[in-house]
Amino acid sequence: MTVSPEQLLNIAIQSAEDKKAMNIVALDLQGISLIADYFVVCHGNSDTQVQAIATEIRKRVHESGSVIRGIEGMDSARWVLMDLGDVVVHIFHRDEREFYNIERLWSDAKVVNNV
Repeated sequence: MTVSPEQLLNIAIQSAEDKKAMNIVALDLQGISLIADYFVVCHGNSDTQVQAIATEIRKRVHESGSVIRGIEGMDSARWVLMDLGDVVVHIFHRDEREFYNIERLWSDAKVVNNV
């Protein structure tokens, strides 16, 4: 079974919500970037919460039959980057999210509201 980019997006968002991720934003990059169709950006208030969000997303993506292409940053849990293929998830520690301000860097992207 092939999982669509929109289904991956929903899995990532629902998993983050279930672990109480803060300020979840989904950006539609279609037609803007070749990197991915969607970015999901969120943050946790502690290293432990950042790791829990990433672990939950990893678990649910595997349950869907999809493959995670890469995960970076789990050890430090300050900025975890998850490559799900058509969806890239950025899970920040609160302080790093304010510093890097990914949403501003991709301001040409539309915010996805109907997920």
